[in-house]
Amino acid sequence: MQAYLNGQYLDKSSAMISVDDRGFVFGDGIYEVYRAVDGELFEGARHYQRLLEGVDALRIERPREAGEGQLLAIASRLLRENGHDTGHATVYVEITRGAAPRAHVFPAADTAPTVFVTTYPFKDAAAVRAEGARAITQPDVRWLRCNIKTVQLLPNVLAKQAAAEAGAFEAILIRDDGTVTEGTHSNLFAVLDGEVRTHPATNLILPGITRAVILEIAAELGLTVREVAITEGDLGGCDELFLTGTTTDVMPVTSLDGRLVGTGQPGPIATQLYEALSSRMESLRTVAR
Repeated sequence: MQAYLNGQYLDKSSAMISVDDRGFVFGDGIYEVYRAVDGELFEGARHYQRLLEGVDALRIERPREAGEGQLLAIASRLLRENGHDTGHATVYVEITRGAAPRAHVFPAADTAPTVFVTTYPFKDAAAVRAEGARAITQPDVRWLRCNIKTVQLLPNVLAKQAAAEAGAFEAILIRDDGTVTEGTHSNLFAVLDGEVRTHPATNLILPGITRAVILEIAAELGLTVREVAITEGDLGGCDELFLTGTTTDVMPVTSLDGRLVGTGQPGPIATQLYEALSSRMESLRTVAR
């Protein structure tokens, strides 16, 4: 498996970073995950823009690889060399502030950022989607800049582990005031009284690329959509709940904390949105040919 690290293409097993890398020491970095279909990046421009926003928000010097053309060339080469240019795959990009002596303040201005890129085959949870996913709720104890896609994901990891131990697909996060935000690696939508709702794109959630696409598709389909916070009290009265994400697509949630959501089957709105999203992604195959 090939990877790109700081200007070099090499076998991923040989890719190594310094123990002084600030991503390793402080979680001082950002990452991005792209979806690829037959070697073409889905919503690549949106992912690229979010990556730049993250780099700038953390005040990391933009590396030379951060040019859109350069990053696309790296991704395309890795997809091809790893045999992931046919069918669905993902491209992982991570940028940290680089390696420097451990100190809480930023290192010297000439410290080179660390840039790592690799690709993975995509594993579709089709069987789970067909039946609907189980989810649990967990306290949202993350920091208040969830809109930045940083590599410091320990609260997400702990909540996801709790879900795994409960036999659930995802954990849905709830703030102390009862505001439902999102999943550990997905955005959350609810259908209440025929209206599609999702948390507004504030600092409390990651502005998901798939979330943005689903909002567009919902408008095209004439669905009533409001970007308004869902409350813990709303969860028991939802007709549908579903998750969205780059590797999640649209995933209906049919059981929450052991209680059925709606009819306990994937709902018509989630199903309709998933089919429309799939059609958009499949259109990339025409581009690739």
